[in-house]
Amino acid sequence: MNSKVKLLTLSTLTLALSCLTIGTVLAQAKLTNKSKLSINGIGQVRVGMTVSQARKAAGTQLIGDSANNSCYYVKPQNEPKNLLFMVTKGRISRVDVRQNTQITTLKGAKIGDSEAQIKSLYPGQIKVTSHKYVQGGHYLTFIPKDRANQNYRVVFETDGKRVTQFRSCKLPEVEFVEACS
Repeated sequence: MNSKVKLLTLSTLTLALSCLTIGTVLAQAKLTNKSKLSINGIGQVRVGMTVSQARKAAGTQLIGDSANNSCYYVKPQNEPKNLLFMVTKGRISRVDVRQNTQITTLKGAKIGDSEAQIKSLYPGQIKVTSHKYVQGGHYLTFIPKDRANQNYRVVFETDGKRVTQFRSCKLPEVEFVEACS
């Protein structure tokens, strides 16, 4: 094989591998039902991003009603279902997981977990308060110990026994009981 053909073949192979790698990275970055919720976002979407930045990071269209520009929600157009992003002042400020048993926190907490299970995943870091609307229910609030994350929380809502929904992100939005109201 002459050197020009070898070089062309090598260049073609390198380009093909580069495209495959980029495609794999993009596929991994796309939000799915297996995405993990952290105290400052989910998957590649982070608090502080604009909706446009979050759309690119999520790898999917985010739709919602921005009629109330001071606070509104957007959600992935298709999957994952029951995942919402609160937007305040034009930036992602909170992530809500509702009725979705597949999305978990980085520690594995999910909808359906017992209150005891949440406390065991975050030992000594759960503050328990009474639920405002669910009789016997609770808010189990994860409070990080490190100073760098002191303005972030994960709030698990329960019926008194099991997690019914959860949310994360920055203060004060993560603790809003009525969302944007």
